[in-house]
Amino acid sequence: MSDAREELSRRIAGEITLSDDPGATLRKWRTDFDVSQTELADQLGVSSSVISDYESGRRESPGIGVVRRTVDGLLDIDERRGGGRLRQHARVLSAGFESDIVHDLREYSTAVPLEEFYEAMGATEIVRGDHDHVNGHTVIDSIQAITRLSSEEFYRLYGQSTNRALVFTRVTRGESPLVALRVVSPTPNAVVLHGIEDGDLWDHAADLARVDGVSLATSNRDLDDCLADLQAL
Repeated sequence: MSDAREELSRRIAGEITLSDDPGATLRKWRTDFDVSQTELADQLGVSSSVISDYESGRRESPGIGVVRRTVDGLLDIDERRGGGRLRQHARVLSAGFESDIVHDLREYSTAVPLEEFYEAMGATEIVRGDHDHVNGHTVIDSIQAITRLSSEEFYRLYGQSTNRALVFTRVTRGESPLVALRVVSPTPNAVVLHGIEDGDLWDHAADLARVDGVSLATSNRDLDDCLADLQAL
């Protein structure tokens, strides 16, 4: 886990330091870790107004020393809470993917009913497939995956288990993910297209799902809320 922490620490620090708006990037990572300004300030031994001033740009962009202390503070808070964000990052790294491609990858200790998975995603089912449970999930940025991954890498997105759910984010119609899945065997138990209304779904999406025996659903729930609830499965 120490290697995963160092890797994540370098990633966050580098992104903040190189950002055109370091304060906004700092705020993004703080909220991603679900840490309040007050909690981070207490961890760093400063007033919450200092954190607020950095994030709003009222203070000069933080130097590398401040950035490092801030990143360490976020990671220390996460570890006190059980290390959920760090474990999530470690899972993605162990599968060989960048966290901007794979938001989360998990295997469950026991099979989870599909309805329970849908509830965590705030998903509406369009097609019921051949299976009523999932043994894990992979949450994928569809744009990054389709434009950056080879077919072999796409296959590895399944993780250790094939009886899983794939969630594709930043979907506009659902055509590309469903067509791409046709060349991958075996198929997942379920696919959730995130960021799309039912009425905007590609006309042939349901037909392809039925042919492949895959449950298909859509979701427009806030992604961070989905990821938080998926951690409880």
